Amino acid sequence: MTSTSTTNDPGTAIHASPLLNETAADQETDTHLHRTMNLPSVVLFGLAYMTPIIVLGTFGVIAEASHGASAMSYVMATIAMLFTAASYGRMSVLHPTSGSAYTYVGRVIGLRPGFLTGWSVLLDYMFLPMVIWLIGASYLNAQFPSVPIWIWVLGFIILTTAINVVGLNVADKIDFALMIFQSLVIILFVVLSIRSVALQGGAGALISLKPFVGEGSSLSTIVAGGAIAAYSFLGFDAVTTLSEETHDPQHTMPRAIMLIALIGGLIFIVVSYIIQLVHPGGSFVDSSSAAYEVAAQVGGNLFTAVFIAGLCFGQFTSGIAAQASASRLLYVMGRDGVLPKRLFGRLSARFATPVGGILTVAVVGLIAMFLDVATSTSFVNFGAFVSFTLVNVCVIVSYAKADEETRHATMPGGVLRNILIPALGALFCAYLLVHLDAHALILGVSWLGVGIVVLAFITHGFRRTPPQYDGDDAS
Repeated sequence: MTSTSTTNDPGTAIHASPLLNETAADQETDTHLHRTMNLPSVVLFGLAYMTPIIVLGTFGVIAEASHGASAMSYVMATIAMLFTAASYGRMSVLHPTSGSAYTYVGRVIGLRPGFLTGWSVLLDYMFLPMVIWLIGASYLNAQFPSVPIWIWVLGFIILTTAINVVGLNVADKIDFALMIFQSLVIILFVVLSIRSVALQGGAGALISLKPFVGEGSSLSTIVAGGAIAAYSFLGFDAVTTLSEETHDPQHTMPRAIMLIALIGGLIFIVVSYIIQLVHPGGSFVDSSSAAYEVAAQVGGNLFTAVFIAGLCFGQFTSGIAAQASASRLLYVMGRDGVLPKRLFGRLSARFATPVGGILTVAVVGLIAMFLDVATSTSFVNFGAFVSFTLVNVCVIVSYAKADEETRHATMPGGVLRNILIPALGALFCAYLLVHLDAHALILGVSWLGVGIVVLAFITHGFRRTPPQYDGDDAS
């Protein structure tokens, strides 16, 4: 396989790919991502991606699946995500570059599994912004039915795309402002819910096991709810795509990842617990809009309007973060040469952002005009659980391959932190993966099959390894 060197960085090499026919002029446009993010910025980005207020939007679906044990479903999902967050943190130290699970699996297990992992994650990263924009547009369409839903979808796409093209400094400031409003809506919802429960049953009614045991719940129903609840956590892992834009990523990323998963999990558990007290069980007029019922019950029409605004702002901040992360994954895969470099592997000379990936995600988002929320959400979970499982495996493999000196220097914690915890994380995530609904599994396996065909093409029938970027981690 041939290789060429970038003219602006003699120490960096890009292996050529059969997908590409690059010239020296193409290479000259390469620049480095700029380090502008610190710990608070990364945590804020991850929480914005997760959109804590989504616990209100998905409450009814999870309560219905778990038979009223939504809080326990979130406990299960939180445990799985904390184990997995520890593994992402470990891998971000060992490989402090953008690319997330795609990079980790490729460097630890092999380039072919790495490509297929990245391909699976694309199903999550590419379509998640579409889902986010569609949910936000659906809320607005419900409030303003005279305005077609495609208008709201297009508005979300244009605004978030413009912000992401300009760069994360601008997105960071917008996320901060909207996260404050989103947090206030969540707090107000919880306070009004506590007031409603206390007025109906006294202070003692605030302490109950029902949100954890449900009504007729079983392990299988709680796990089914947990598999859906894990959707709320999508985003803690996505911050690893910002490693090359973060100051001191070896120390910042592990702390940020754990904080995002822990803060998000606590919010989800507490909020679902309180709402489940207001509305025990899992029966609703419409489970997809169950939080509307509860909002009207505890706060009336005025609060319902505030609640809708909070959900829409939450979807907006989440859309910014999701599109940014997806574009960074596309950039890394384009830089490697497994996707077309001319489109994905180059940064804007003016803004140093991966404009090709950002615009591609925007175009994919237009599909939201032709889908409903239920169909679109099934697109994303398969890739997420595949990547979560394999990143846990990567920690185990890395520890097994390392000699004693390397283990002591870069992988402290011994067998507990590097074998047992990631093994539990892998088992949890694999268990949730196989409990996805049939549509998600069929779509995911089909997408993976397409990825195998692409891999066969770029490796000439698997006779060669996929191309890989050989830049310095620290760059």
